[in-house]
Amino acid sequence: MAELKIISMDEVQSKEVNWLWYPYIPYGKITIIQGDPGEGKTTLALRLAALLSKGEALPYDNTEREPVKIIYQTAEDGLEDTIKPRLEAAEADCTQIKVIDESEAALSMLDERIEKAIIEVGARVVILDPIQAYVGANINMNNANEVRNVMAQLGRIAEKYDCAVLLVGHMNKGSGNKSSYRGLGSIDFQASARSVLIVARIKDNPQVRVMVQDKSSLAPEGEAIAFELDKENGFSWLGHYDISVDDLLSGIPKEKKSEQAENLILEYLSKGRYLQKELVKKAQAIGISKRVLDEAKKTLNVQSVKEGSQWYWQLPEKMK
Repeated sequence: MAELKIISMDEVQSKEVNWLWYPYIPYGKITIIQGDPGEGKTTLALRLAALLSKGEALPYDNTEREPVKIIYQTAEDGLEDTIKPRLEAAEADCTQIKVIDESEAALSMLDERIEKAIIEVGARVVILDPIQAYVGANINMNNANEVRNVMAQLGRIAEKYDCAVLLVGHMNKGSGNKSSYRGLGSIDFQASARSVLIVARIKDNPQVRVMVQDKSSLAPEGEAIAFELDKENGFSWLGHYDISVDDLLSGIPKEKKSEQAENLILEYLSKGRYLQKELVKKAQAIGISKRVLDEAKKTLNVQSVKEGSQWYWQLPEKMK
């Protein structure tokens, strides 16, 4: 039985979080990048690795940095025919990217070779792709206690060496579930990560993929970022993209949500002014955010009127 030790909070030293890519990937913590097969999550991880290997700025981050040493482990793609060609296409400095040899023994998250490799290489980033292959043969992914133990030990290594650990994972097929429950295995994978990023394609424009931050424990959630995968032109960053994680996974485009919001406003305001907070509730009940509702309000030139302590919305005279 472990000896009882009490920590007094007045003796705990506060410290700031170091960031590899603010607010998406912190140093010293675990970040999960997940998505359905073929949606571009591995491509995103490799593109980030390529930029880091050269000390170049990550998208929409002006942080100056030296080239970063990276450990990249993959159990699904060949190094010679898939990973190396993708890194070369991204113009990575491959001298900065190392791989632990698994030819004699498969690697797992609890393998002591991970810590030894971080020390020997001086790695600041470790990427394991996919999560499912590196949990360990004797670990039940659906058992919360087992998963929690594995993630806690990996988290301690990340913190000890101030190393960003990126776990690339598949999502399950439960399209009706909330995004946080679509990762394969126990919810404790997502619970243990400080940041969870989801990558998926825009259903009506499949060449465009979007990375959305689904969880951010250490900073405000970052804006969604789009990139394009085109057979002719290859990879390109497209900029920020206005979409929620649930809309991205459900395949509902922003234009459809805007149309739904406008129809909702017209339906309830056509007979006169309507209580704002009630309209917001009705919108959220069908998956329309306050932001999208406000945009629709602006498009329709809806007016806000205060009566007593309550705010109402009403249509302009010409639309009544």
